[in-house]
Amino acid sequence: MTPLPKFSVMEIDFDLLLECDGQIIILVPDDGEMDMIASFINKMMDGALGRFLNSEVFEKLSLGKVLSLSYPTGLMAKSVTVAKIDPNSSISETRNCGVEITKIATCEKILLVSDKFKRIADLVEGISMRNYEYLDQKTNTNPKPLDVGVMVHKIENQATEIDLKLAVVDGVFFTRDLINAPANVLTTTTFANQLSALSKLGITVEVLDELELEKLGMRTLLCVGQGSESPSKVVVMQWNGGGDEAPFAFVGKGVVFDTGGISLKPAGGMEDMTMDMGGAGVVAGAMKALALRKAKANVVGLWLVWSKTCRQAMPIVRVM
Repeated sequence: MTPLPKFSVMEIDFDLLLECDGQIIILVPDDGEMDMIASFINKMMDGALGRFLNSEVFEKLSLGKVLSLSYPTGLMAKSVTVAKIDPNSSISETRNCGVEITKIATCEKILLVSDKFKRIADLVEGISMRNYEYLDQKTNTNPKPLDVGVMVHKIENQATEIDLKLAVVDGVFFTRDLINAPANVLTTTTFANQLSALSKLGITVEVLDELELEKLGMRTLLCVGQGSESPSKVVVMQWNGGGDEAPFAFVGKGVVFDTGGISLKPAGGMEDMTMDMGGAGVVAGAMKALALRKAKANVVGLWLVWSKTCRQAMPIVRVM
């Protein structure tokens, strides 16, 4: 799986700011007003930052967009990147700004600094999401995760919010890897194995084989999958973090590879049929995120799968 960026949250430290040899990200509102950290950086840069914030270039820069000042005087950093963002921006606007920050990232080490901005966790989520890349089928890859330092006030609250966001990002990356995996790789067995591995997070996972499915009377499922080299399976995933409350169920379609009616479908985009299990992938990612967040809820993953004819049989997760 694509490695998640490494995030470390720290209190504001001007000495560390001066020692940063990567990319410094500062957040500036539309009016160009500098907070305490930006004012310090401006002083170290002999007023160059202030001149930029008062320029026509910054004025024309759209909200949510970023612009970098390379090799700033007075700092060891390779660049100071200004993100123009409204302090009252919405969650989606803040996430999109995080995406723009990752797009312009010029090195693996980033220091995000802010004195007043409150939606740091949403910014971190955007930075992380944009960093995803499917690598499992590539050779000679040794990805180095993005190293992001977050320098803010009240680190306890910010660190907790960032951890919760990263749990969601981890679930999203898991889903994306499942969806991107080709059909000859994501078979019923490999799919079930990946789900079984979630048990280490506290999720109760039960994998039922064909003999157990026969005993349960699930003959329709077995008939659909009997022409496949991969055995049909049923996987039940449960997260029990909500005490005695009734469970909430997620339902998602999870056909590993559907060739039903393949001769009736146009050739264009046929490779996207490997994503026909996207609904089930979302359920899997959601279950992982819930476990990582230690959610106080009872949740059952439910995958309903069907097909006309298939070369790869289909896993199902259902409520038992």
